[in-house]
Amino acid sequence: MLIGYARVSTEEQQTHAQIDALTKAGCDRIYQEKRSGGNLRRPQLEQLLLALEPGHTVVVYKLDRIARSLKDLLTIIERIESAGAEFRSLTEHIDTKSPAGRMIFQIVGAFAEFERELIRERTRVGMHAAMQRGVIVGRPRGMSETEEAEAIALWRGGRHTRTELARRYGVHLSSIKRAIKRADEKAQTRLPFAS
Repeated sequence: MLIGYARVSTEEQQTHAQIDALTKAGCDRIYQEKRSGGNLRRPQLEQLLLALEPGHTVVVYKLDRIARSLKDLLTIIERIESAGAEFRSLTEHIDTKSPAGRMIFQIVGAFAEFERELIRERTRVGMHAAMQRGVIVGRPRGMSETEEAEAIALWRGGRHTRTELARRYGVHLSSIKRAIKRADEKAQTRLPFAS
């Protein structure tokens, strides 16, 4: 029995292309979920792993759909094999039924992890270089400094909740929370150290 697993990282993304490929490969059942690969809580994957029996084969469109690191991938494959099942990736043409397939699987997994680490490192270096040039990295603030100061004064006055202030300034509640946190941190740095 072929059992497919499809995953996308966000609610906005769709699994259609993966589902089509898994259906074409002959999967009898397909589990799908919308969760980041970095999130270790993947209920559909867990259900799939618990339902495995000898003779089943887990099929994915691509390795990074089932795991985000080599360690994670190896743990999942170990669980699949301990259930007496096999694993197949359509894109990388990996099938753990053969020794060669298992070896290729480990090599491809290692390269995939290496590539992700390179991307992360380039991103960190690029952000650091941009900050050194004075570029503000990240999403722009929802409120101006004047609006933040005004909102914090109103909140500290005790007559407004953070939710009310978010509505008043047309921003998300987290923008108010971050503004308060920044103000508190700024106030802490101004305090003299206790002797």
